[in-house]
Amino acid sequence: MFNGTEAEERRYLEVIVAKLHQALKEMDDKVSSTYEAVIEAKKYLWDNAAALDPAERAANRVDVSLVIDLGEKTIAKRRRVQKLLQSPYFGRVDFKVGQQTKPDSFYIGVHSFTEENGHDNLIYDWRSPVASMFYDFEVGQAFYSAPVGEVHGEIGLKRQYKINQGAMEYMIESSMTIHDDVLQKELSGPSNERMKNIVATIQKEQNAIIRNEAAHELIIQGVAGSGKTSVALHRVAFLLYRYKETLNSRNVLIISPNKVFSDYISNVLPELGEEKIMEVSLEELAAKELSGIGKFQTFYEQVSELLGGPDDKTDDTVIERIKYKASAEFIGQIVAFIQYADEHYFSPEEIAIDKVTISKEALFSSYLASGRLPVKSRLEKTAAHVMANCKDVDGNRVPASASKKIKTAVKKMFKCQDVLSLYKEFYRYLGKPDLFKLKQGKKLEYSDVFPLLYLKIYFEGAAPFDFVKHLLVDEMQDYTPIQYAVLSKLFKCKKTILGDSSQSVNPYSSSSLAEIKKVFPEADTVELLKSYRSTVEITTFAQKLKPNSQLIPIERHGEEPLILPCHSPRDEMDAVRRLTGDFLVSGLHSLGIICKTHAQAEEVYAKLKDRGYKIHLLDFNSEQFHEGIVVTYAHLAKGLEFDQVIVPFADASTYRTELDKSLLYIACSRAMHRLTVTYAGAITPFLKS
Repeated sequence: MFNGTEAEERRYLEVIVAKLHQALKEMDDKVSSTYEAVIEAKKYLWDNAAALDPAERAANRVDVSLVIDLGEKTIAKRRRVQKLLQSPYFGRVDFKVGQQTKPDSFYIGVHSFTEENGHDNLIYDWRSPVASMFYDFEVGQAFYSAPVGEVHGEIGLKRQYKINQGAMEYMIESSMTIHDDVLQKELSGPSNERMKNIVATIQKEQNAIIRNEAAHELIIQGVAGSGKTSVALHRVAFLLYRYKETLNSRNVLIISPNKVFSDYISNVLPELGEEKIMEVSLEELAAKELSGIGKFQTFYEQVSELLGGPDDKTDDTVIERIKYKASAEFIGQIVAFIQYADEHYFSPEEIAIDKVTISKEALFSSYLASGRLPVKSRLEKTAAHVMANCKDVDGNRVPASASKKIKTAVKKMFKCQDVLSLYKEFYRYLGKPDLFKLKQGKKLEYSDVFPLLYLKIYFEGAAPFDFVKHLLVDEMQDYTPIQYAVLSKLFKCKKTILGDSSQSVNPYSSSSLAEIKKVFPEADTVELLKSYRSTVEITTFAQKLKPNSQLIPIERHGEEPLILPCHSPRDEMDAVRRLTGDFLVSGLHSLGIICKTHAQAEEVYAKLKDRGYKIHLLDFNSEQFHEGIVVTYAHLAKGLEFDQVIVPFADASTYRTELDKSLLYIACSRAMHRLTVTYAGAITPFLKS
């Protein structure tokens, strides 16, 4: 057997590390020579500028460009080799096809590696077809999908390694629990500053999602801690690898909930050898599309309004409007209104201007012939068509002096002259004009932003995002069916949509998997039910807030969560300070103090900062995720995780509504190893048991 013993494996690792060092040296030499070649070529152009004809100058510029391109590719390859030097590979599969006398050994790493003058792969990329067997099969019969079709055979050996700084820490022989053994080792350690790649611990069900090439829309419902965001990012990395000729990082866009989350996940794709991809929030998209039409309340402002304070009562009519516009049926009503407007809102009248007469029949015929264009374009095309097909009383073409007047007259024949008036008309059509209310300062309510944008696309059109070939939408539960309908209008490309219906920060406008399926009826759907983040004890605690009988916690045990009663708010703050001090000597890396509201987070931040703690406040103005002690609130904490979590102010006046219950669940389910909940006065009824 090739490298049959651990000693042989360790010696083989030394050989691979030496080859990687040699490859790195050769690349350094190539980069240096490329740099010198560019300098020489540019110097030649400068020195001989007057003597060179245009064709020679152009040819030299092309040569310089090609050399620079080669140098950039070498630098990118060099980065991959540097990454491999830290951990060349994490797995091995020995696979024998048919009548082969001995199996082939495939070592699997984050990137592939072949010696410059060699022909055989020494390391296979985790995304390669043969590497899929490492995730999908144990010892025995197996297969992988290749360009020529499925290749069947037998796995005789499967190993997993932990290699750090080029040295082997451990090696695990093949067994049915190989991934669980490694998972336990990986999950028991403290968290990192940002989300990391999971190539060494991808599970079979996750691998199926990552390698799904067929779905036009793939919807992933994953419980808290199931790794759904990481899986989705690895899926993007796989597609970039699989379709490298037609897809690059500039063709992928992430709809991200906030900038902190964007920063938190920003490491994953670069770790996998891909460039960072563009990220934008739905609000940024809406602001761009509605520029000049009106300002609007943000999602965060809407949630803050719904949360209120202990003595605030939310306006029931606000909730009614939010719920109405968040229903799947609402899309059907807008579509029906658009059809009605198409049939009834264009009222042609005869035009008689400057010796030109155009009948209303000709106008109506031209309007019908202009097809499914946006209303504004349709009206312009109607005016252009009738002018091109009519003459004045003297038999001449329509004079320029009349053209502008005719265009203006045609535009006025449509009942509504702008998007906002059309939107108001929609509610009159429904017989529910009270469903549209502007906020103070003539701001749109957040629940109106995307219905208005949907009608704007109908009325004015929108520039399609043709350069985007794959769209990734995270926190799917916080987007309404009408928001998905807008996305489907703006982005015709393939989509990966993911989230957890248990983690909505607005129960009045959250979307379940079933509701999103109504917008994308052909979508593939998958559920991730195994939770890897928290210990069994923390998962069980959080499950009492939001029960999910299907959730499967990874068998990793730790401390029981602690509910800490305090005599007064001052005592509670002292307790939070003590817990923070304990964290600093615990050996853990990250502490999240997760409040319900922004105001509470600011209060805790100020009081801890006064004691000299190095601490970070994460709010909606933040752009970076920080390691260490972080104070934030549940709305912003979604998607993040911490070694230890403190949830202060868990009293009956703070957490009292269904929305509050969702926020408390989000806060508690951020904890990986340790969770403490504090309160003064009466405990929230959600934790009484």
